[in-house]
This record gives sequence, C-alpha cells and structure tokens, in this order.
Amino acid sequence: MSTPKLVLCVIDAMAPEMLERAVAEGVAPVLGELMRRGLYVPDCAAAFPSVTPVCAASITTGAGQERHLIPAMNWYHREEGRYVEYGSSFRASQRFGIARQLTDTVYNMNRAHLAPEPLTVFEALDDAGVRTAGTTYLIYRGRHRHEPQRDSALTRIASATLLRHAVMGPKELFYADIFASRRTGCRSGLGMPGVRDQHSGCVAAYMVEHDLFDFLLLSLPDNDWHSHKHGPEGQLRSLALADQQLARMMAPAGGVEQFLETHAMVVMADHSQAPVRATIALQEALAEFDVLEPGRGGRGVDRAQAAPASKVGGPSPASGSGGARIAVCPTQRAAMVYVLTDHHPEALRSDIVRRALALDGVELVMWLERDVHGAPVEGVIARPSIGELRFRPGGEVRDPRGGRWSVEGELTVLGGSVLDGILSTPEHPDALARVWSALSCPTSGDVLLSAEPFHEFLDWGRQGHVGGGSHGSLRGEDSLGALILSGVDPGAHPPGPASGPSSAQWSIRDVAPLILSHFGIAAN
Repeated sequence: MSTPKLVLCVIDAMAPEMLERAVAEGVAPVLGELMRRGLYVPDCAAAFPSVTPVCAASITTGAGQERHLIPAMNWYHREEGRYVEYGSSFRASQRFGIARQLTDTVYNMNRAHLAPEPLTVFEALDDAGVRTAGTTYLIYRGRHRHEPQRDSALTRIASATLLRHAVMGPKELFYADIFASRRTGCRSGLGMPGVRDQHSGCVAAYMVEHDLFDFLLLSLPDNDWHSHKHGPEGQLRSLALADQQLARMMAPAGGVEQFLETHAMVVMADHSQAPVRATIALQEALAEFDVLEPGRGGRGVDRAQAAPASKVGGPSPASGSGGARIAVCPTQRAAMVYVLTDHHPEALRSDIVRRALALDGVELVMWLERDVHGAPVEGVIARPSIGELRFRPGGEVRDPRGGRWSVEGELTVLGGSVLDGILSTPEHPDALARVWSALSCPTSGDVLLSAEPFHEFLDWGRQGHVGGGSHGSLRGEDSLGALILSGVDPGAHPPGPASGPSSAQWSIRDVAPLILSHFGIAAN
C-alpha cells in the first residue's frame, strides 16, 4: 500500500476555544470533519517567545531555538552589530529600513539566521526523494533552487530592486508572488494581509488537481492578522475563511471524503493569541542604560547610535555600538535585552533585571547564570513580589513531557506545583523546557521578559494591538494552540511518557518528527 500524501496546514494563531466554537456553530465544517476523524489536541505548546518566526522554525525543524537559532521577531545580531527585524509592524520596518527588513525576512532568515542543522522537513524529505511543496511560509529552506519571478509589473519592480536573488526551497515553492516554481494563475498581491489565504488555497487546489506533491506545507496566515486587529473573538470569522480554503484545496479530489482517502492531514496553530488592553514602552523604561537606537544607513543597514539618556556608572561602551550599552528587542508580549558592554556586564544585567521587575505589566524576568568559562549553569525566572525559581536540566523532578529538572526556589513564580515528582505549571505550559531553550540560544538576549495578561511591549515603530490580540508570552493563552492529526499515526513519535498520545503534553516540536516518520524517515 502506498504512503498517503500529507498536507501540513498551519493556521496562524488558531486558538483552541475559537476553533471549537467555529466547529460547533457550523462555520468550519472541514475542520470539524478532521477533528471527528482524527486526534484533536487542544493544548499543543508553542515555543517561547510564542511568536511566528520562532515557532515556524520549531515546526519545520522539530527543534527549539537553542538549535535552530531563530530567537524572536526582533533581535540583536551580535556578530553584525545590528538589529534584525522580521516585520513587527510597517512602522517598525520603516525604522529599520524596508529594504533591510525584507532582506532579513525573505532571504537571511533561511540562508543565514536559521542554523544549517537540524534539517528542515523540506530538506529531509527532498533528500529522501519525496516530492515537496510549500505556500508562503517564513521557513521554506529546501534543496531546490528558485529564481524570483518577473511576470508582472509589481514583481518586475521588486526583483529589479530588492528581491533579486534565488533561494533554496521545496521542489514546488510559491512564496507570495516573489517565487513560483510554475504558473498557476494564482496571485497574492505580494503577500498582503487578507489575500494570503486565498493565494495559498488557490495554489493548493492547483497542486492537488495536477498531483504535484507528496508533502505540502499549506500556510494560512490571515487568521493571525485578523485576530491582531479584532481580538481572539474575531477568529470566528477568519477560521471560517480558512476552512473555505481547505475545502477549496480538497475540491479537485472530489471533496472531503475522497481527498482523505488518499491524503493525511496535520492542521495546527503555531501559537495562540490573548487580548491586549495596555502597552509597555520598554525602550523608554530602560533609557537610563543607553539604549541602542535603530537607524538607517547605506543599503538599509543599521547605524547604531545611543539614545539621549543619563549614564549609570560609566562603563566603556561596546565596540561599534555608538556608545549604547544595551539593545532592546520587543517581540509583542515578550521582549529581550542584550548587554553590549564588556565592562562589568553582570552588574549591568542585574541593574536591568531590577528595573524590569519594577515595570507595570511585566510578569516574568528570566536570565541564565554561567560559569567562568561561559557554560550555562542554571536558569533563573523571577516574578515581582514573589521571588525567584532556579532550574537546570537533570534532576528528580519530571515535566509532563518526561524532561528531568533540578529546581530550587519559589514554584509559585510559575503558579507551579510538584505532585508525585511531576511538575505542573498550567498557567505557563512546558515552562522549563521552553525557557531553557530560549535562554541557552546563542542568539537570544541576556535578559528575557514575559508580559502580564492584557499587556504588550510596544515595537520600535511604537505600535501595539490595544483593543485587539497579541502573543509572545510564556502564558498559556498565548502559547497553547490547536493541533489535529488525521491519517497520521500519533504513536509514531509520542510526545512524552504519559499513558498515551492523547494525554501527553504535545509541543509544536513534535510535528516534524511525525511528518518524517509518516514517510519512513528517521528524525533529525
């Protein structure tokens, strides 16, 4: 019997509660049928920070950022001495330079920022001779070369000015209108919000009709945009629209029943969303430490300069940082701070921690203690008015995924408890593994922050989502997304040591190994 084709559909920010409502109200019949036929997981844990670039890299590699090295939506590149911005908002992109932001997002994220190993699912499947395909998704790296398109006035302008270089992707790649491995008649308006799902659905239907894939990554990102604008409650409409694109994909095969006779499906969220009512201007709150300001220079590269502020102490500035002592990287409901000076960096970090713990809207402050050789010793999670929790891998305490930890301090920092040797942190799911991955990632900041409910860090364009929704924090409302497995054996790569796949703590990192197992390929 031949292996069924497999579609991985990522519906950005699909919240379990809103999925269940959409199915119950009859506006998402395809998703409902997939849930009925397969395994529905309402609490699949995202990465931390729970933002799309980090989660997309974890979904496609099966690894945390300590291995794949994509740390946030906005981060500081220590080797190049500049900020990296993947598109927090249009105004944030303007601050860093549109050309620079597009280059980082379209090209550098995959060819320079993403670690060479572990392999992406595209690379692993390409190597095994599986026919791969993908619609517009942040992580697309594969083994096949694709040149930018020049078949419309818009794409000719883009390819002549900014997007001139080839990329390596799956065999069939459709990235906005920039890259297209063949003519399909589908247009995306260069990936503008509101039309991206339609482009993906159009391409997917064409791929099914012409039998052009064994594995397809179908990205439906508009749900996230809609939820940012209207809040999580607004997902009822955007999930109905996503469901229509799933039906559109299945129509050339004869509909849902006939499609599922020959295709397996994984439908998942990369993260969820939480409502936002207030913002935190972290750049201003930490101005006393001389914050590195973004500036546009030749070809959109940052020219660092310090924001006017009073000095604290007087340590020598980092080389190339223009006198700035820290870089501040807001990433929606999370943030990172990088220490740029070599003069008493631990003292400066301690000052930043104390200041951050005093800020309204900050729930958790995290950092990594290292030995004299720079090796990680223990992670620290602090919470205002409660105290600190210190932890490190290995020990007598187990998390719901089977990881073992040594813990010391206040478990109430995470709202946690230990029963029969099992750590439970329901407010902050899979907390220790996710925080350790973030802290030990070489490209992460020196201090990480997670926001309280209803709060968000303003980006560098001073944009937020007050009145709408956002994500990024360690909390469950940001981090627990929906996962549906239909035609895929969940026992092929069980998520943990619990009694069965339906009761274990699933993570987005479990999806890539499941996909590879489906095609008889060992995980990275």
